[in-house]
Amino acid sequence: MTPQSQSALTCVSWNIHRGKGNDGRVDPVRTADVLLSEVAQPRTDILVLQEADEECRPHRGILDIQRIEAGTGLRHAHADQHLRWGAESHGFLGVILFMAIDIEVEDVVLLDLPGHCHRGAVVIDASRHGRPFRVIGTHLSLGQIARIAQMRVIGQHLRRRSARQTLLVGDLNEWRPWGGLALSPRLLGQTLKGPALASFPVKRPFLPLDRILTTLPGRVDAMRALDGPGIRIASDHRPVAAQVSLCDDSDAMQRAARPSIRP
Repeated sequence: MTPQSQSALTCVSWNIHRGKGNDGRVDPVRTADVLLSEVAQPRTDILVLQEADEECRPHRGILDIQRIEAGTGLRHAHADQHLRWGAESHGFLGVILFMAIDIEVEDVVLLDLPGHCHRGAVVIDASRHGRPFRVIGTHLSLGQIARIAQMRVIGQHLRRRSARQTLLVGDLNEWRPWGGLALSPRLLGQTLKGPALASFPVKRPFLPLDRILTTLPGRVDAMRALDGPGIRIASDHRPVAAQVSLCDDSDAMQRAARPSIRP
């Protein structure tokens, strides 16, 4: 694959813990300050936040969306009300995506995921410079059985969609570096690849709960768990950032989308 056949997306994911810091104080303004000063990377293309709306219905938004858009240059992907959980929400069950303005959004689907705690996934089909891709922002459950059921729902949805490179970004709550059963090709129908870097707990992380993964033939490069004085106080998770290469080889994407293991 030649360098000309690829471009890269800078992806950042952060569970902001609904604005509650390690000092026990709920301060969404501080969260936004840290997001803009320590988390958003130069030329960030995709920003995925988790626990970014209130936990209980009506899941009101807690962040200053216009300030984040102005400070990052990104576009809030949930501007239309039907792309949010409700009229007072900023995203879907705490999951909020921001996209670079040169990314063309083609379709957005909200998926309710099973489990004791209400969880969801935001599935966006998009393209950049003619290269199609799909990004799934989500926050999976703590329990492995629930995660398996949730990824099964995501996998069933993807089997009904056209084949394209797929990025899975968010707090997956999976501590096993190899991904466990929840990230098995049996559930998704495709193989996800990406580093597993410790991101939790924030001060001395040893669990790789936050992931940026991609299906083949894409690649996740230069992944890192971010650190800083604001990050260490503003949430219980460290943000993660990575470069994800995009492939414009449609034949290769079609081959990669065919699971090697039948579900």
